[in-house]
Amino acid sequence: MDNILKYKNFIASVRYSAEDGAFIGKIEGINSVVSFEGQSVKELTSAFKDAVESYLDFCRRKGITEMQKSYTGIFNVRIDADLHRRAAITAKTHGTTLNAFVKKAIERNLEYA
Repeated sequence: MDNILKYKNFIASVRYSAEDGAFIGKIEGINSVVSFEGQSVKELTSAFKDAVESYLDFCRRKGITEMQKSYTGIFNVRIDADLHRRAAITAKTHGTTLNAFVKKAIERNLEYA
């Protein structure tokens, strides 16, 4: 995806605000809301790195050791009914559950990411 920045195991989503005439970014996957902005890609990238460093400093000062958002391992996926049916049938014919089938598909795709 083109609208993602990466730095020190953190990612940020980015959008352009025509109203502000600036790029707006938000660090994703953390339990806080940390945003930043820049007028150019260079400014935005620098602001992102500064935001990450500030967040890390904040966590150190507060004694926060889990800086990334925690995940339960449970999520809902909404897909077309026919795709759901085909996946369930394919899983069954391979002697596995739909959950195991989906997990394997995700793992396989992450290997190529």
